[in-house]
Amino acid sequence: LRCSCRRGGGLVQPGGSLRLSCDASALGLDFYAIGWFRQASGKEREGVSCISMSDGSTSYSDSVKGRFTISRDNAKGSVYLQMDSLRPEDTAVYYCAVQVLSPIQKITIATMTRVDWWGKGTQVTVSS
Repeated sequence: LRCSCRRGGGLVQPGGSLRLSCDASALGLDFYAIGWFRQASGKEREGVSCISMSDGSTSYSDSVKGRFTISRDNAKGSVYLQMDSLRPEDTAVYYCAVQVLSPIQKITIATMTRVDWWGKGTQVTVSS
């Protein structure tokens, strides 16, 4: 089974907004988290944000806190990453990821290190 990630990336000017979405419904999981990671050219991949599909708890990296918002639609098994006030340093390939959780497991983007499925990346370019 594969995470089906719908793309919403593209080119946007600084200060603009983009919305990414990820659909994990095909996986048929009960307890899991969906997260977003990004990798800029020449840099290591970094975690951006994640949400537990079990309890709705969210987590953000310091670099995007206050600008990005992650949300879920449990009925659809989908997660959305609303990216506002975009900056040139947000330019990267963004990947959605799914990690299976135990029923009581809590997760943050920093602890989302055992990803089970990766979606195809989508390029986000912030430039004037």
